Amino acid sequence: MSLNHLNTSSKSSSIKEELLIIDSEETSEEYGIYPEKRTLDAILDYGFIPLDKPAGPTSHEVVAWVRKMLKEDKAGHSGTLDPAVTGLLPIGLGQATKALSVLLLGPKEYVGLARIHSDVDKIKLEQVFEKFRGEIFQRPPQKSAVKRQTRRRWIYELDILENKKQLILFRVLCQAGTYIRKLVYDIGEVLGPGATMIELRRTKVSNLKEDDGLVRMHDLYDAVYEWKENKSEDKLISLIQPVEKMVASLKKIVIRDSAVSAICHGAQLAVPGVLQVSPDLRKGDTIALYTLKMEIVAIGEAIMSAIEMEECKKGLVAKTRRVIMRQDTYPRLWKIKKTSDAGVA
Repeated sequence: MSLNHLNTSSKSSSIKEELLIIDSEETSEEYGIYPEKRTLDAILDYGFIPLDKPAGPTSHEVVAWVRKMLKEDKAGHSGTLDPAVTGLLPIGLGQATKALSVLLLGPKEYVGLARIHSDVDKIKLEQVFEKFRGEIFQRPPQKSAVKRQTRRRWIYELDILENKKQLILFRVLCQAGTYIRKLVYDIGEVLGPGATMIELRRTKVSNLKEDDGLVRMHDLYDAVYEWKENKSEDKLISLIQPVEKMVASLKKIVIRDSAVSAICHGAQLAVPGVLQVSPDLRKGDTIALYTLKMEIVAIGEAIMSAIEMEECKKGLVAKTRRVIMRQDTYPRLWKIKKTSDAGVA
């Protein structure tokens, strides 16, 4: 058993993880490409824009503008923001739209401004905020896209950043699907006089953070203009992040080159196809399958733990749930080798 330092770096952040080495193999430079070496066309197919959504338009309108601006057929967003809400809106492009579901499940962070309808003692205010940390019960508001049934949600962190008379600046880190406007309303009901949310900004989606840098609409427009009118790609390339950053929070399995195309065509990953794996991977974990060049291949579910993968010589290790990579990116090497040797079934 040995550990390998893996550096899955992107333009704005570097994520390092020690992977357990199951087997070793060299990758071929004849196919595939390292994410940091992708051309603009490839970036537009395997990238996303961490957009700073302005107040006013709906999330769908913003996506439509981006799609029209870039002349992209496929674009989508993760986690709808109400028209009045600003902040981080990840917009996937091309094949990267298939990975947006990973972000939907992750925690969200918001900074908001609320008004209490009358003066409240600061000690009582903190006591009430404490009651809303942890598991809460919430019923979606009347104007919502889901059925109005009471459901459980987790508030991981809830802090008062500033309090001036009836105004409260707060930060909340919460489970996906939490309605912050309803949270503010419920806090106001417990306080007594009631409360109303004035402003709200999303600052984090899963592992993506506002501090990593967001793209404003006019910056994107300027970059597209430079690209189309002056044939300059650098500014546009700098604004688009690789899809691999979207799935960086998932446990990892690095596979052989000979297994890549088979996975893209619907095969399931077997032990012989595994080269490296997150050492703490457990059965049932959502996982990301990578090439040796650290290109995302697919998203799946582990059906073996890392320890089992190290000890077993055969058997399936993961179920593929969503293929991200295009089918013909890697050659069909499983036709040349036996299926078991290629590491797929």
